[in-house]
Amino acid sequence: MSTYILMKILESAPKRYDLGIRLLTGGRLDKVYDRLASHIKEGDKVLDIGCGTGALSIRAAQKGGRVKGIDINSQMLEIAQIWANKLNLTEQIELCEMGIAELDREEADSYDVMMSGLCFSELDDDELSFTLREAKRIIKPGGLLLVADEVRPEKIYKKIINGLRRIFFGAIVFIITQTTTKALKNLPEKIRDSGFDIKSIKINRGENFIELIARKP
Repeated sequence: MSTYILMKILESAPKRYDLGIRLLTGGRLDKVYDRLASHIKEGDKVLDIGCGTGALSIRAAQKGGRVKGIDINSQMLEIAQIWANKLNLTEQIELCEMGIAELDREEADSYDVMMSGLCFSELDDDELSFTLREAKRIIKPGGLLLVADEVRPEKIYKKIINGLRRIFFGAIVFIITQTTTKALKNLPEKIRDSGFDIKSIKINRGENFIELIARKP
């Protein structure tokens, strides 16, 4: 089942988002985010784009990172702030209502880590290219790009299965949110072409979800 598509449905009810994602993914997304956050070191300056309710931001802060989480959904940010308050992480997390188009405001070589959990697949090709260029600019040399997102399977039969699922769930998403979804194609290649070195790639059995760690030379 497409985690990203389910996420789009749940965005219409932010207060149910975290519980819904855990139930619908059997807790797998939590484990993915735990693995991504394990790359954060004490004192790292971290940018979490499309931070939503703060799942990755919270984990990064708990690892000792100084996190800036950005999202265009103010309701999601309110929930992220509640979590930060409850966990006494307000001094480590700054939450901003901001889109990727505003990344050019960030200083060059200013972040040790940039994270994206289920955000890249919300972007069209031009937006993704812009975001990756900005990521290369604002991440410090030797810094990391951490990505977890929906991708297109390579094997034909898995493409067919995933395509059928997307037709069904995509229709539900459009009815509820009036938006469409797009699994990412050739993401590792696009990240390499943006000037990053791929450190590791982990793809699930359905070949429709990727965890990627890249480093800026």
